[in-house]
Amino acid sequence: MTKKPNAAALLAALQSNVDDDEVSPARQAPPRAANATPEPVAEPAQIVQMSPPPRAKPAARAKTKAPRSELKHIGGYLDDETVEKVALLRIRLKLENSDLLKLAIDDLFRKHSAKRAFGDA
Repeated sequence: MTKKPNAAALLAALQSNVDDDEVSPARQAPPRAANATPEPVAEPAQIVQMSPPPRAKPAARAKTKAPRSELKHIGGYLDDETVEKVALLRIRLKLENSDLLKLAIDDLFRKHSAKRAFGDA
């Protein structure tokens, strides 16, 4: 009689670093006769599903963001130094270009509104 497969043997076979092309004869399944009936398979071991850790949501994002069709595009041609600054800020603040540009415009608007309120402008 042939040996019935078990979970330990299955795990050992899955964890081995043998390439498919280099399978040793001891690991190959024995050939079956064309009219042989298949052997019953043992009950599978309990499968534990592991989910990936939850993603952290960016803090600066709005709860519901408007679709692009409802937004306006603002673009510009910037020199390399400015593009590098944008990239560094994007990484440090963990914001997308649109969110970073909105933050910069809000800060600039607030600065000029304060000047106007105090009569500095």
